[in-house]
Amino acid sequence: MTIQDIPSINAALNAFATALITAGFILVKTGRKEAHRKVMLSATAVSAVFLVGYVTHKILVHGMHTPFGGTGAIRPVYFTMLVSHIILAMSIAYLVPRTFLFAIRGNIERHRAWARWTFPIWYYVSVTGVLVYFFLYRWWPAAK
Repeated sequence: MTIQDIPSINAALNAFATALITAGFILVKTGRKEAHRKVMLSATAVSAVFLVGYVTHKILVHGMHTPFGGTGAIRPVYFTMLVSHIILAMSIAYLVPRTFLFAIRGNIERHRAWARWTFPIWYYVSVTGVLVYFFLYRWWPAAK
């Protein structure tokens, strides 16, 4: 494995987290609370591994950003998505643990109230994280 492999691994972790978050949503909506709990704990663990990989990559590349190679109308689309992704990703670092804390303490009403906000934000951040990878590394890579 090389430093160039980390973004692909991170994208795979984000995609897996998205699948787990989707499954957790379906499970809770169908009344399978124990399965929901297990899947959401897994989604949190996968997201935490992603975060470690992301920070590690940033450290290894000395904070250098990957330039976006797209031109024309796709540039504002990409940068709008990127800015919203970054801002909301920062909020997830607080929202997810807080939402879990209510569940762990058995305060299900507060957990549900927080999850109504946490779920769509976490989902958006997870999906757009995968999209950022594709925009930067697969669809519109910068010329080398």
